[in-house]
Amino acid sequence: MKAIIVTDQAAGTAGMQLTVRPEPQAAINDVVVQVHASGFTWDELTWPPTWTDRLNRDRTPSIPGHELAGVVTALGYGTAGLSVGQRVFGLTDWTRDGTLAEYVAVEARNLAPLPGDVDFTVGASLPMPGLTAWQGLFEHGGLRSGQSVLVHGAAGVVGSMAIQLAREDGAYVIGTGRALHRQTALDFGVHEFVDLENDTLEDVGGVDLVFDVFGGDIARRSAALIRAGGTLVTIAGPTEARPADGLTVDFVVESNRAQLGEIVQRVRDGRLRTHIGNVSTLDDAIATFNGPKRFNGKTIIRVRP
Repeated sequence: MKAIIVTDQAAGTAGMQLTVRPEPQAAINDVVVQVHASGFTWDELTWPPTWTDRLNRDRTPSIPGHELAGVVTALGYGTAGLSVGQRVFGLTDWTRDGTLAEYVAVEARNLAPLPGDVDFTVGASLPMPGLTAWQGLFEHGGLRSGQSVLVHGAAGVVGSMAIQLAREDGAYVIGTGRALHRQTALDFGVHEFVDLENDTLEDVGGVDLVFDVFGGDIARRSAALIRAGGTLVTIAGPTEARPADGLTVDFVVESNRAQLGEIVQRVRDGRLRTHIGNVSTLDDAIATFNGPKRFNGKTIIRVRP
């Protein structure tokens, strides 16, 4: 099968190679999926699991990519809940070969059915942003109707999901970003927008929840805005930022079939829009990754036409 591999962490995306690799086999509780579309996160090649396994042993050459939409072609021993020929989408394991390939082996529990009226490109754009927003807001942030939430990076792929989910849940949503992202954030549903380059973040006043994607000084300043009993949720890694009378949670997204089902149903109902940017083919993917480093929206690789 055709696949993109990486072998040199220092080289980043410039070290990617399109090559031929053996097709994966389904282990116990696995399925093999013929990948139709794959999502790629720009900083993925800085993540340790791209390069080492759970015992910290080198696992290169490795195939990057963790988001996919495709069709099940084989079942491993003991696999339940999915069937051959079924359309699926979801996240692969961090320490196994990924989705920038024609086929991938995935634990069945990491996948959810993809309805026939949802395009594979849309399906591949949902798992990481959708699950990150869902888990950050509801599992870790405990967001409730009537509360206020400050969403950093509101025009990004995660932030735009968080805006929509929070607003549908009855929250008052304040988004942040650069001036050029104001209209995008408003289009996704923020009630207010703070331009971090020109506005004063502290003018926001008190909020119940902060959803942080930046870390650093922004996280520290945001912690001071959180009301008593509120929460700072961050995906930017461990932070010393703490609300005076609240909680800080940093987390790594996990696959969840039920949550994927909730997310894709909202897409079908028109309640949730995904934020897709550049769409490329597997043959052109390396050139895409080595082009301009910041696209507006999620980059999707169409593995099959």
